[in-house]
Amino acid sequence: MRVLAAMSGGVDSAVAAARAVEAGHEVVGVHLALSRAGGTLRTGSRGCCTIEDAMDARRAADRLGIPFYVWDFSERFRDDVIDDFVAEYRAGRTPNPCMRCNEKIKFAALLERALELGFDAVCTGHYATLVEGPAGLELHRASDSAKDQSYVLGVLTAAQLAHTYFPLGSTPSKALVRAEAEARGLTVAHKPDSHDICFIPDGDTRGWLADKVGAEQGEIVDRTGAVVGTHAGAHAFTVGQRRGLQLGVPAADGKPRFVLEVRPVSNTVVVGPKEALATAEIAGDRMSWTGHAPAEGTFDCQVQIRAHADPVDAVATLRDGELAVVPAAPFDGVAPGQTAVLYDGTRVLGQFTIARTVSAVPVG
Repeated sequence: MRVLAAMSGGVDSAVAAARAVEAGHEVVGVHLALSRAGGTLRTGSRGCCTIEDAMDARRAADRLGIPFYVWDFSERFRDDVIDDFVAEYRAGRTPNPCMRCNEKIKFAALLERALELGFDAVCTGHYATLVEGPAGLELHRASDSAKDQSYVLGVLTAAQLAHTYFPLGSTPSKALVRAEAEARGLTVAHKPDSHDICFIPDGDTRGWLADKVGAEQGEIVDRTGAVVGTHAGAHAFTVGQRRGLQLGVPAADGKPRFVLEVRPVSNTVVVGPKEALATAEIAGDRMSWTGHAPAEGTFDCQVQIRAHADPVDAVATLRDGELAVVPAAPFDGVAPGQTAVLYDGTRVLGQFTIARTVSAVPVG
């Protein structure tokens, strides 16, 4: 099998490529350049797509004895990930850029080019497993629950899964991957994991958004509409936030208040008690399925709303192009723009972007 190994410069993708070589596949390594301007992506342990990372990926490829290339995907990354991130915040939503990167870059743009060049599959260092089920290929959680990345892969379609390869999915722990990298002589064996948003160089998301979206003073109101404070820009707030609220009117019960909603049209931030963050229902219409789409109606599932959240038993209803999910126990602090991934046990069913939420606590 001809395999294109996506090499980020980290230990996971390096070991995944090594295992693909060891399995007897014809492997070519590729690193994605996502910015043409130096200093616009995170560096060191906090990044994943910098010049430093490209050099680490090249050294790993040289060690494995495979061809290596750097592909410029900066324009596609800007259009599909960065611009989407800004647009979502302008609309008062809280996006997950890693989901969009997987959806639009790693398993769309990259896979499309790989297939055009005659490759059979794209190999990555994601922790997830592929299982041949009765109706076709299924995406499942990884063996190591602490490193499981099936949530961020929930955007993949059945057609994309047919051309993906996850060599690390059955590995019991990340420690074993690092030990294997060291044994193979890979210099990235102990390189720290990447984290944070790669295209915000200094990690100051609020300041970066203020520059992109603009900051305009507005009102902070409670659930009844009473003005309790002001803010310097609604984009700086996310649902569930407690810190940074400059409230001039204290709550009647003296308890702290949290952001419950961001209204970009009126540039208003709504706050309230912590218990009002409890969410009884989520719904959206921007969905995809890793297999056959379910028939309209109601079905049982588990739902995960963050990469490292625990799945929650739920009842989902697909009707008129909208998917609504009612959890067995209320979610805590859900924001429109987040991705909800549906599971059946360990199997990923699909995902949708949350467009609306229903509070479990009525106004009163």
